[in-house]
Amino acid sequence: MASRLNPYITFAGDARQAMEFYKDVFGGTLVLNTYGEFGQKDTPMADKIMHGMLEAPNGFTLMGADTPMDDHRPGNNISVSLSGDDDAELRGYWEKLSADATVTVPLDKQMWGDVFGMCTDRFGITWMVNIAGQAG
Repeated sequence: MASRLNPYITFAGDARQAMEFYKDVFGGTLVLNTYGEFGQKDTPMADKIMHGMLEAPNGFTLMGADTPMDDHRPGNNISVSLSGDDDAELRGYWEKLSADATVTVPLDKQMWGDVFGMCTDRFGITWMVNIAGQAG
């Protein structure tokens, strides 16, 4: 297997819902494992996600898990960026990700020539979508 780099996002109890939402956005195969499946059946975390992995048909991989509330530290130190030149594909992702989200930069042509948008989804994750401008 080749080395790969992908986001791993921690959630405060709603990893299942978030990862299922991202599966609806990107498609692909979602595998979710609970803490209970790995020896923590009699704990408050038993039904929470210990590890989730979404592998989309386009090669995207996104991982996520629940973390105990006292260990969850959400912040603004991570954003997930989607970029490329497939206008229809990227606009489709934007439409789904920005639904019920806080849009900080509407998807529109920017001064550098690309179409770009940024939003924070209902799970508190910031997404940036950049559609490369047409040459010419």
